[in-house]
Amino acid sequence: MAPRTAAAATEVEESHSMPGLQFNQPLSWRAGKPIAVADLLRRLQALSKEMQGMDQEQNERESFTKVAKELVNPNLLTHKDKGVKALTACCLVDILRICAPDAPFTGQQLKDIFNLIITQILPALADPSHAYNHQHIYVLNSLAVVKSIILLADLPIADTLITNVFKICFDVLASPAKVSDGEGLQRTVESDMTAMLVCLVDETPALPSDAVDIIVAQFLRTDPKAVSGSGGKNKKNGIVDEKQSTLVLRQLPPAYNMAKYICIACPENMARYFSQYFNDIVIDASQTSTHKVPSKNKKRHSDGVDDSDDDHTGGPNEEGISDLRKVHGLLRELWRACPGVLQNVIPQLEAELSAENIQLRLLATETFGDIISGIGAAGPPAPANLDPAAYPSNALADPSENTTSLNLVTKPSSPQPFPSTHPQAYANYLGRRLDKSALVRAAWTTGIGRILTTSAGGAGLSQQEEDRLIADLGRTLGDSDEKVRIAAVRLISNFSFRDIVHKLGRSGGVDESGSVLATLAERVKDLKQPVRAEAMPVLARIWGVAVGEISAGNEQVCAMLKGIPSKILNTHYTNDLEVMALLDHIFFEQLLPLNYPPVKAKNPKMTNGSSQGAKENQGETIDPDKIRTERILLLIRDLDGRAKKVFYINQSRPPKLAPYVTAFLELCEEYNGGVMDQNEAQIKEHLTKLIQTFAGRFVNSQQASADLWKFAKMHDRRSYQLIRFCMKPDTDYRTIIKAIRELTKRIVEISPSTTASNSLVETLTSLLYQISLIVYNKSHVPAIMEYTRTDDKSLAATAHELLRQISSQTPEVLKAHVQAICKTLQDEAPTAKKANDAGAVDNLKACASFASKYPKEIPQDPKFRQAMTSFALHGSPAEAAKYAVSVIWAASEKKEMLVRDLVQQCLKGFQYGGEGFLSRLATLSQLMLLAPNEIGQDSTDAILDVAIKQILTQVREPSKKAADAYEWSSSIDTEALAKIWALKILVNHIRSHDDAESLPAVAAPQYRLLSNLIEQQGELSSARDTPPSHKSRLRLLAARLYLKLCTHKPHEALLTASAFNALAVVAQDSIREVRAGFLQRLKKYLHQQKLSQRFYTIPFLFAFEPSDQIRSDVTTWIKSRAAIFSNIRSQQMGSSSKVNTVMESVIARLISLLAHHPDYASDAEDLIDLSRYIIFYLQNVATEDNLSLIYHIAQRVKACRDAVTSTPAPDAPPTEADDRLYHLSDLAQITIRKYEDTHNWTIQTLPGKVRLPSSLFSEIKSHSEAQRIAEHNYLPEDVEAGVEHLLKATLRASRPGHGKKRKSEGDSEGREAKKAKALPVRKAAGTGATKEKKATPKKTAMKTKTPTKAKKTTEPKEPDSGERRRSGRAKTVEKNYVERDSEEDDEEMYMNAAAEEPETNSEVDALADDSDPEMDDRNEEVRTNRGPDEAEGEEESDQEEEPEVEVEEEEPEEESAPKTTPIPASRSKRKTTTSPQSKTKARPTKPKPKATRSKASSNRARPKQMPSDDDDELSDPPESE
Repeated sequence: MAPRTAAAATEVEESHSMPGLQFNQPLSWRAGKPIAVADLLRRLQALSKEMQGMDQEQNERESFTKVAKELVNPNLLTHKDKGVKALTACCLVDILRICAPDAPFTGQQLKDIFNLIITQILPALADPSHAYNHQHIYVLNSLAVVKSIILLADLPIADTLITNVFKICFDVLASPAKVSDGEGLQRTVESDMTAMLVCLVDETPALPSDAVDIIVAQFLRTDPKAVSGSGGKNKKNGIVDEKQSTLVLRQLPPAYNMAKYICIACPENMARYFSQYFNDIVIDASQTSTHKVPSKNKKRHSDGVDDSDDDHTGGPNEEGISDLRKVHGLLRELWRACPGVLQNVIPQLEAELSAENIQLRLLATETFGDIISGIGAAGPPAPANLDPAAYPSNALADPSENTTSLNLVTKPSSPQPFPSTHPQAYANYLGRRLDKSALVRAAWTTGIGRILTTSAGGAGLSQQEEDRLIADLGRTLGDSDEKVRIAAVRLISNFSFRDIVHKLGRSGGVDESGSVLATLAERVKDLKQPVRAEAMPVLARIWGVAVGEISAGNEQVCAMLKGIPSKILNTHYTNDLEVMALLDHIFFEQLLPLNYPPVKAKNPKMTNGSSQGAKENQGETIDPDKIRTERILLLIRDLDGRAKKVFYINQSRPPKLAPYVTAFLELCEEYNGGVMDQNEAQIKEHLTKLIQTFAGRFVNSQQASADLWKFAKMHDRRSYQLIRFCMKPDTDYRTIIKAIRELTKRIVEISPSTTASNSLVETLTSLLYQISLIVYNKSHVPAIMEYTRTDDKSLAATAHELLRQISSQTPEVLKAHVQAICKTLQDEAPTAKKANDAGAVDNLKACASFASKYPKEIPQDPKFRQAMTSFALHGSPAEAAKYAVSVIWAASEKKEMLVRDLVQQCLKGFQYGGEGFLSRLATLSQLMLLAPNEIGQDSTDAILDVAIKQILTQVREPSKKAADAYEWSSSIDTEALAKIWALKILVNHIRSHDDAESLPAVAAPQYRLLSNLIEQQGELSSARDTPPSHKSRLRLLAARLYLKLCTHKPHEALLTASAFNALAVVAQDSIREVRAGFLQRLKKYLHQQKLSQRFYTIPFLFAFEPSDQIRSDVTTWIKSRAAIFSNIRSQQMGSSSKVNTVMESVIARLISLLAHHPDYASDAEDLIDLSRYIIFYLQNVATEDNLSLIYHIAQRVKACRDAVTSTPAPDAPPTEADDRLYHLSDLAQITIRKYEDTHNWTIQTLPGKVRLPSSLFSEIKSHSEAQRIAEHNYLPEDVEAGVEHLLKATLRASRPGHGKKRKSEGDSEGREAKKAKALPVRKAAGTGATKEKKATPKKTAMKTKTPTKAKKTTEPKEPDSGERRRSGRAKTVEKNYVERDSEEDDEEMYMNAAAEEPETNSEVDALADDSDPEMDDRNEEVRTNRGPDEAEGEEESDQEEEPEVEVEEEEPEEESAPKTTPIPASRSKRKTTTSPQSKTKARPTKPKPKATRSKASSNRARPKQMPSDDDDELSDPPESE
């Protein structure tokens, strides 16, 4: 021991002689004689404490040699005690600090030292509760501050150690352990680790690739998918529970922050490393590429699929693409965190935009879009919540709209503005809009949408750049590929309401052509169903959110978005079942959500931090019915004319369908789930018929039929009752909604299969939307009435309109409120000095409609009767008097006395311009219709004298314009109104005439007057000084009154064929409003089955219609009717001896009408011009199945003679009218043949003979003459070529999308003026001149390039249209108002149209007839002066012959199911000839005898209740098309 002691003494002396380490205790030991742990710990603590106070410059470094040697002894470095290793590490880092820059250790010793620190000390930092945590932190701090960590770079295995340092440091920060008191890692640990790693990155010549990978991995910690897929079984490994994926992160992960700071501190080095990393990934992916060789037999894709999507060039396989997706996700996050490190990567990423491989281009496009938007690996933020059912709705000033995302990882953030930082890459990215691949264009669309919504990640966009992106977004909405359009629509759904208004709305609203919102609105009519299904809900949600601002009167929002409901509802005119089914869901789930407003929320505060939750204002009571009513009124107020028709027609479905749903439920109860004691076959048969009828209203009729059968087999009586609740008029709104919800829940609970239950729920929900009284609900009536009184938010007019519609369609809903309506009318009754309120007219109309069905519910007190009398004498406008008379007639018990008093008061001292003279005329007009017998003959004569002598024959303000002046005025002056009411008095006089035998004589003057008004263009004065605006009104009124008269069989028989031809030409009047008004009424009566078949000829005269809107309406309506008749015919085939051929037989009548058309001429050019009518007919009616019949009928015309102008002798030579028929027959045949060739169809020879109407055609008795006519070709040489050219041009122009881009419906009106030049109105109806008769027909070749051009202007000036039409009918015989034929066969051909299904499969049919539910149409068939069950059964004449293909006679109802369907109980009011037993069954299986007519099939029956003249009123111009 001595040598050791002497040596120790020598060392002590040396230590005292110079500054240095004073510690002299041994730290190492021999094998087998270890130092006690306690002693060792005490010595190490002393050494550490001493060295911690030393500085580098104040100490002799050689004094540390011995201690340094002992500290690196394996006994200490690998000691089992953690404290020993921790203190040893502290001492070692102090020695490195003091002896810096020359460490007193060899390379191997340094390796052992850092191995201890890396494997033992740094990992222990993850446990803050460690006993030696302070020492661990000290070691880390020393390495960071002194930067002794850089010694790793000089070691032989530096890469491994450096990689381990990065791995352990990030692991410590990624998943720190916590002690019981919640203490976590100290902030100094993160900062020291960051400084240490930054030092390594800066000082290491080349960072190991594994270390770079570790840094890269930290940026993916914000991506839940990447973290959850990284491995491990618990949260310590970074697993994110899927259930917690929606949790909001308040701060970024420490490991993420450390990697971010490293990149920010070392941008150049990390940029180099990341560039190499990106290159390696791309190279690795390209080495896994799979080269595809295109097959020689591979077919091209059709229906709009982009062939470029199938990339055949070599590219990465699935594994390579997966790696590329990860690295592209990394690039997104790197841009958010540290964009400087991507300075070398952006050019490489830009190169991918031009890659041949579509997958690379797609990835690059997606990545650039997210980078520019500041969207990282976690993906975009949650989209804006456009909740249409929220109350209150979003407001532009709502602060919640500005609330940024609280989730830091999804909050868009771009530290640098990408467009200015990388302008070339940005420009290249914008060029991807024209990429050949639809997938890339779709991804690009999503990208620019995110750029717009995030304002380029918060960096901001210039006004010019933002406008450019918005314009590009609008272009993508019209892209040729549906995938791009869908992407654009989905993108817009992510915009907030504020962005929609302030960004997308900057280019214009939905009604402004070319704007983004207008293009979006066009997508609801897209040819592709997926696009429509995406666009319609988005557009509806936008309006649902904007309804609050619209209600508040925000002019910007109103102008921009109020047209959305019109755009959506107008899709009904597409006549597509898918569209109409989707429309019901959109209407009741987006526009008027069933749960709006959600007032059940108890918390008055806004839910989810926004105003979209239901809330109750302090001190205010929310009335959900009033809130909902206001939304309904706002929607109706802003609808255009076409959309409003759709709205009201859809709301009229419940009362029409209710009887058939009731019958269905009764049959389900009888069916008893398939277990029946009796009548099993009959019940199944009837149930099958009803189910087939309802299934026909669905897109997938087979699935709907299966679902309805499933419902019947379930036999759930509670479900039956719930459906009945939805249909009852006395059910309030909340009960209906609860019933729908409960029914849905029961179906899901009962059905064992989820798929089956979903299908059944969808089918029943669609049916419930059609039959439930949701809008016309009694809960809404009080609020509607309140709006009529207060005019709050200018909704009074709309409220009156809605109330009128409710009273017309479902007056039962008003039962609980009719007394209030009557009380209001009583208070507002006018006097000679006091006028009534303007809204009283609608209240009177509602009251009159209700009184027609429930007269006993109307008050009978004298005050109310006096109020109605006051309205009848002083009401303003005059319609108020008419409705007041209807109320008096329906509800009063002393009708005769009241009628006499009214007539006397109206006639007493009557003079034009006197007080209330218009109201008196209206009262007299209505009394002439309702009470002709009570008025008396003397009073009748006096009334007629007033109408004729004092009104019609007088011109109080003579026109100073030319005699042939003819124009339209939007307003009607007093004189015109008086003549309108006077004319109605005359017509109502013959409408109410009961005696059929004396009717021709009584009606002759009125018919003559109407004919003169039509032929003389509304001129009645012999001086021809009637104001031009009066003439157009009177001509239109005369035409509409003619139609109304013809809805009754006796009156229709008085309309001769020549008079009909004159009436038909009104369809070509020179004034658009006259044509539109006439067409509106014509379609209405034809849809209601009130007019005979010959009136189907008139719509085809619109072939030359210059208004795109009117022409489109006519086309849609004709196609709809043709489809209905075709469906009926298909059901009749094989089950009936008569088949419906209504539309096919029209061709013969059309030929006859054209033969007597004022514009007829036999030269080639005019015949080609006339062929346009036939082409128009074929386009809308002809199919491959019926073309043969059409051709056969057209051919048969040539075997007849004309019977319109006269009845020729059997042996008389052909007349000019005959030649015209033969010309047109040949023209029709050749046109049909060309149409056949164009469509590659085949005309079959039909057996048998076709019979034509005897009122138009007569038989050729001479066989030789018939043979000669048949063999002779009457057409000039050039006609065939001209027809062929015209047909091809017409069909080419009619193809969808031909020659034009997708345009909104509103664009059509703007093109009318241009269209009119090419397609002028036929001159027969205008004031143009007549073409002189040519001496000889043209034989030279005609110019077929412009077959539709107008007549040559070099022709002589023609006389006025009135003279022209007279000359065209010069050979007509003296007018006879009794036609020889009743045309009963015509009626048979189409009267069963309504009998086949409740409302027809196509609701467009009801829309296209411009239905205007008025009292007159509802009560036209009944009068109160006859018994309620009385029905006429006159014998029907059968004088006129029709084609031999006939239809079986039935008893059709207006809304009846198939003929074997059980008749609902409500039908028992009809008088029938069946026995009581047959009434019980109510399921006729045999056709009725022909002599018996049902009420529906005999539209000429005498009225039983009070008809009125509402629909003839012209106080307002026809609604704008």
